[in-house]
Amino acid sequence: MNATYDVELRSVSKRFGPTVAVDDVSLRVPAASYCCLLGPSGCGKTTTLRMIAGHEFVSAGEILINGQNVTNQPPARRGTAMMFQHYALFPHLTCLDNVAFGLRMRGVGRTERRAQAREFLDLTQMGDFAERLPAQLSGGQQQRVALARALITRPRVLLLDEPLSALDPFLRGHMRGELRRLQRELGITFIHVTHSQDEAMALADLVVVMEHGRIRQADDPREVFRRPKTAFVARFFGGHNLIPSGSGTELAVRTDRCRLFAVTEPIEPSLAGDVTGVEFQGTRVQVTLDADLGIRLVSHVPDDMFYGHPVRVGERARIGWSPTDAHPVVVTDR
Repeated sequence: MNATYDVELRSVSKRFGPTVAVDDVSLRVPAASYCCLLGPSGCGKTTTLRMIAGHEFVSAGEILINGQNVTNQPPARRGTAMMFQHYALFPHLTCLDNVAFGLRMRGVGRTERRAQAREFLDLTQMGDFAERLPAQLSGGQQQRVALARALITRPRVLLLDEPLSALDPFLRGHMRGELRRLQRELGITFIHVTHSQDEAMALADLVVVMEHGRIRQADDPREVFRRPKTAFVARFFGGHNLIPSGSGTELAVRTDRCRLFAVTEPIEPSLAGDVTGVEFQGTRVQVTLDADLGIRLVSHVPDDMFYGHPVRVGERARIGWSPTDAHPVVVTDR
């Protein structure tokens, strides 16, 4: 079957007793795309991933993979593979045998499964470590082996549960590139759970921002950052100021579109207040202002502009923006 969407959720909910973990979620993930489920702890992203994998039963709704309804199918019959946060490698098996294990469970002969395992170790740049045990590997190397083990079953969809969280920042950035490379080379869909906005922006074709078990926005990363639909998305994704505009709505303005002015300049729209923070960040300076209306604003000022007219903590200043850079967002609740 050649479906437009590799994964489709139709009004999916999950309850644990009286607790609703996932609440009437509908989502379509296009074929051969990289999707990131993003949100704070407890938002329902991991439960959603586990329902797609078949490790949790749905309380209501349907799950389709490659156009086929798999709602009641066991994990082994869904065409998915899952890479867990802590890799779960067998400590007594070599890298080669760890990768070959899934084929062994399918009854593939020893020679064939080990040959395929070597191919996937090479794909993840771990061919030279085939005979090592997991304890002899770094965290990044263990991750590559776990990735090869998940991919060797040739899944339609690879599910990744915070796969980069155990790595140091430098290695995390490197492995982001490797994940994206593999997804493009293999042409399969990756669904990746993360709480990192930077990770989602770097990897995803589709970013799904969740809160309280619901999807608040599902868009390409540029659109989520450029035009968040709700105040929660603007706050969580970051890089925006939120300004009350009456009638239960707010205006979102990107911090890099906010400009710093002398408090005496008659700029409209703008807010004046006390400078409470000045932080050098390389190519820019982050200036934080506690405005007179009790609103905290941030302006990301190019470093050369800031040092041409610097301000100090405790001084008065004004932050202004163009009306075309402000757009209304919905204030969500439960």
